[in-house]
Amino acid sequence: MLGAGLIKIRGDRCWRELTCMDYHYETQPVPNPLAYYMHRSPWWFHQFETLCNHFIELVVPFFIFMGRRMCIIHGILQILFQVVLIISGNLSFLNWLTIVPSIACFDDTCLGFLFSSKEGCVKDQVLKIQAKQAAGQRLPLRYGCCVRKVVNVSFGLLITYLSIPVVLNLLNSRQVMNTSFNPLRIVNTYGAFGSITKERTEIIFQGTSSLDPNDPMAVWEEYEFKCKPGDLKRRPCLITPYHYRLDWLMWFAAFQTYEQNEWIIHLAGKLLASEEAALSLIAFNPFEGKAPPRWIRGEHFKYKFSRPWRQTCQRREMVDSKENRAVLSTCQSPGAAEVLRSEGLAVPKAELTRGE
Repeated sequence: MLGAGLIKIRGDRCWRELTCMDYHYETQPVPNPLAYYMHRSPWWFHQFETLCNHFIELVVPFFIFMGRRMCIIHGILQILFQVVLIISGNLSFLNWLTIVPSIACFDDTCLGFLFSSKEGCVKDQVLKIQAKQAAGQRLPLRYGCCVRKVVNVSFGLLITYLSIPVVLNLLNSRQVMNTSFNPLRIVNTYGAFGSITKERTEIIFQGTSSLDPNDPMAVWEEYEFKCKPGDLKRRPCLITPYHYRLDWLMWFAAFQTYEQNEWIIHLAGKLLASEEAALSLIAFNPFEGKAPPRWIRGEHFKYKFSRPWRQTCQRREMVDSKENRAVLSTCQSPGAAEVLRSEGLAVPKAELTRGE
């Protein structure tokens, strides 16, 4: 959590200006239904959210070293923080996993109600052992106990050694986000949303059966993904802790070109060939039961949450042609066909064209 807080302060200036939450709910990878209402909150509430984020990520982590009560408060605040993130966006299983280490902040007294007090149960046996220790009776030291102590000390020393580069990274003004510093990958550095996108751009795949893709009369039909924004009549989905990896990656690809995301070309080629494996990853195929499309393209659209009481919760507009980045290029130019061949994939008979 400390790393996530530091990467924000050192990253996008909107975190320091307390304005990042003005954009976050609208531009996060996969918004959920509540994100629409959170986005429409007043500006002062968004500033309050940002201050709370900084407090929980930069201050609260130190509570764990300040005694039992503060440690419990740390656990409660961290879990509540993760619950808020869970209900305000589809961030996969990230926040669910973050809750797990926070449970260690609660001692036996806090968690005792979860276990039965019946004779012979785990709680009863532990209470008897604690009573003997309190009376000054020492339990016999067994071989298993010795082995366990050796393993615990060895593991503690290993974690301490592997944590050195992680701590140095936290102290570095050029902090690296989401990186592993060793092949064991058991001690890593984490951090999300160090920078916030101010506009939401989506790649919309479209296909046509027209012989000429430049024909003004050509009918382009849209493919619909399972969760990412597309059809304006569909409300945002709710899938957490499940994770649609393809929808998530499409959010990142919208910032870049196909050269930086060659898998988009692979996906487009498979959609042209109507491969079942690729079609199973999307929600709607406009060419189902028909011949595959002759051409396919990717258009950039800017999406925004609509005003309250509108018929749809989102609105969109096509990115200006001067700003539009090529998502799919023609097979005749160095692009789709060469990428497919370089990866050992078959080039579909249908062609790939750039969205105009």
